[in-house]
Amino acid sequence: MSTAVNDPKQARAFRFVRRAYADGVAELGYAFDDGPELVEGIGFPAAPALPPQRQAAFDAALDLLHLVAGISYYKAGVPPALRVETGAPSADTAELLDALYLHGLGEFAYHNKLDLRGRIAFPRSDAARAGLAAPLGLPLRSLVPIGGGKDSLVAVESLKAIGAEATAVWIGNSPLIAACAARTGLPTLNLTRELSPVLFEYNRAGAWNGHIPVTAINSAILVVAAVLYGYDGIAFSNERSASSATLEYDGQAVNHQWSKGYAFERLLHTWVHAHVAADLAYFSLLRPFSELAVTQRFARLTRYFEVFSSCNRNFRLLGPRPADRWCGQCPKCHFVFLALAPFLPKITLVGIFGRNLLDDESQLPGFDALLEYREHKPFECVGEGGESRAALHALAQRPEWREDAVVARYAREIAPQLDATALDLAPWLAPSDEHQVPQRLRGALRALA
Repeated sequence: MSTAVNDPKQARAFRFVRRAYADGVAELGYAFDDGPELVEGIGFPAAPALPPQRQAAFDAALDLLHLVAGISYYKAGVPPALRVETGAPSADTAELLDALYLHGLGEFAYHNKLDLRGRIAFPRSDAARAGLAAPLGLPLRSLVPIGGGKDSLVAVESLKAIGAEATAVWIGNSPLIAACAARTGLPTLNLTRELSPVLFEYNRAGAWNGHIPVTAINSAILVVAAVLYGYDGIAFSNERSASSATLEYDGQAVNHQWSKGYAFERLLHTWVHAHVAADLAYFSLLRPFSELAVTQRFARLTRYFEVFSSCNRNFRLLGPRPADRWCGQCPKCHFVFLALAPFLPKITLVGIFGRNLLDDESQLPGFDALLEYREHKPFECVGEGGESRAALHALAQRPEWREDAVVARYAREIAPQLDATALDLAPWLAPSDEHQVPQRLRGALRALA
């Protein structure tokens, strides 16, 4: 084995070798130079026979999935050349991929002190593409990705409120997500993803590693699923706050949530209409809303309080105690607790988490980061600094909260340094009109009002 094979950091090229689909399993193959093939498997359970009229759309979606999912492997070495051996993508596909690999790996590049600008350039064909793909006559129903947290549950209930047909879908084997999906009462679909074991060998040997845009990969999987099973909508639950950058570094915005942001949503929405089906919509149902607006609406959904969790550190088997779902130490726990506090009775919120995170001085650095006070916003799926400041400011006015350690310190030390006119909660609760929700589902937005 050559040095290039042993160490993907020394590779000259990352190769998209092959992709195939049979019997409900998609196989995606990659390699560094002439090294061992990295093969990923995506499982589509109880997959129906594909109608012939959908074959071309399915092939286009599978091609995109192959190219998008490759980001998990490319980042192990970030070689200077990208070779698509299944055929050069169209110019607009290459532009989508260039943007995804550059911005979706922004956090990865920041932590590894890499500059990917000018390095990522997918090959592209000269073939012109005009207009929209043909409609497929897809059934009027939506796939709704479930992550176990508050956002997707708010989206589910808004669709149920207007009687829209939907299926709760997730990728992987999380019992927590399965419990949330079951609680929705919707039909469920559990897809699987198996990464190549060669990647883990590379990681153990010191390959580049770090954050990847998982939402983009899941989105590409669901485009394939929508064509295969027959759905005309893929309804994510990404709020407008996801478009906000985590920090600015070396002249570039770095956003942990880039593939949850509106820029990526528009790119993929446009691509799907051009290459897959004119009647397949990719969108976020919560795009008009801030994180605070979403938590305000989630506070009404008491039936989910005992099963949901947004904690990434403690995402494990559900247990009988709140501590089995919330670690109480990570940025997600901090933010969800803070964001819910203005909208729930204190006793209810403390009961959900099993502790009062705002009355623990050891948690001050974590909340400082949320406020962007002496720290940048955490590399996590959390709201904007302005949202956290508005929420904490609201709590500082309430007798039941203002004596708690984090709140009292905010009022004493931080609030005097802030512009009081920018601390109002109300503007964060108003929806924007920027979204791509299809016309037939606009009633779900009104249900969220």
